[in-house]
Amino acid sequence: MCVRTNRGAFAPAIIIKQCRSNSTQRSGFYFAKFFGILFDMSLKKIVIDLETQKSFQEVGGRGKNHLLKVSVAVIFDYTTGKYTAFEEHEMPKLAPILQSADQIIGYNIKDFDFEVIQPYLNFNIREIPYLDLLEEIEKVLQHRIKLEVVAQGTLGSGKSGSGLEAILYYQNGRMDLLKKYCTDDVKITKQIYDYALKNGKLLYKDFFKTKEIPLKLAEARPRVGVKTQAALF
Repeated sequence: MCVRTNRGAFAPAIIIKQCRSNSTQRSGFYFAKFFGILFDMSLKKIVIDLETQKSFQEVGGRGKNHLLKVSVAVIFDYTTGKYTAFEEHEMPKLAPILQSADQIIGYNIKDFDFEVIQPYLNFNIREIPYLDLLEEIEKVLQHRIKLEVVAQGTLGSGKSGSGLEAILYYQNGRMDLLKKYCTDDVKITKQIYDYALKNGKLLYKDFFKTKEIPLKLAEARPRVGVKTQAALF
């Protein structure tokens, strides 16, 4: 059994059951509580990660992210509770989802993912509200750290592979392994975002010590009058 949300999307019954038992309705918006965190189920928050077809070496070094080309992009949509993978030829399906988002969430998305995916879009993705967890961490620590050390400190486990391995998966036609790896990264990013939103902090491994990063994240706000355009490809 499913129910239509205020955005016209259908949410699965398992989520709706939790909404009915743990939620209140305010001005047409449903608030559901998961793992002690209160989520506005009407907010279209999208967690994203992508992998590339080429390495930095193949495109002439760093600073040319727009030449790396998307091999696969995976998102988690808070309005549906689902993970979805998009191959390069499916960018036209992903584009309107991103353009209509209330917030795009990721790790190092501002300086990497956005630059890689921008050539496939006919709108400026940086104009969509976004939360780059690495950017927020850097504001506190004054330096950058890898998703791996944040995952190890906060979740107790790390990534399932590396970006170079992902390129090899693509080159060898193993889209199944590529999608799994990218989905795993999205799951990690979502989990550390949820943790920070609930606890106001993240943890990270610094050699043999676990250190704390105070991180006060504001909840996303619904956008009004969102319009979408077709992708370029």
